[in-house]
Amino acid sequence: MAPVSEAFRIRSFLAAAGLAVLLLLPSPLAAAGAAPPPAVPNARAAARALTAILLVARGAVADPNFGGSIVVVMNNLAPAPVGIIINRPMPISVVRLFPQLQRLAHVHARVYYGGPVEFGKAWYLFRAKTAPAGAVRVCDGVYVGAGRKLLLELLARKNPMQGLRIFVGHAGWTPGQLQAEVEGGAWAARRADADSIFHPKPLRPWPSPRSGKPGT
Repeated sequence: MAPVSEAFRIRSFLAAAGLAVLLLLPSPLAAAGAAPPPAVPNARAAARALTAILLVARGAVADPNFGGSIVVVMNNLAPAPVGIIINRPMPISVVRLFPQLQRLAHVHARVYYGGPVEFGKAWYLFRAKTAPAGAVRVCDGVYVGAGRKLLLELLARKNPMQGLRIFVGHAGWTPGQLQAEVEGGAWAARRADADSIFHPKPLRPWPSPRSGKPGT
């Protein structure tokens, strides 16, 4: 079984939290008429070394889903690049997704907007010295997962949100699309590292569902 599989579905939690309208945010892939890449890697892809970079949006990014965003992009989770926007906390706390976990009652960490693709699924990035079962290495000391079992194990720790961020949805591009965007000046590439991914002060707020533009 692929390390990142059976992504935790949270659409019902979002609706219960009064955020169902946010599911209507446009997907750049859907708008282009292209099918998004698979949200989970196959076993062969997971066995290869994962190469990740950070992409910082420039003014040339026209899609409101990505304006002002910083995305960690991974190259072998699907036939085309897959990414997670790392700097957009949502107006919903982690505890709202796990009301049955009483030990999270005093946790104030927020869920993050990972991207417009498969918005009803949760992914998570976390720091660890070694890779646990059910996760794929992103860069030194950072792993990505999408399974509920591993996420619950992480939340059961003494400090559940230390080195852990939970994201709703992810970003995806059709083959060749991202390369063309980078060459067109839409993105600036940076080295992916744990400190950048888990920056304590995200730069952009959640995009308004009315305007579709981030930070308004």
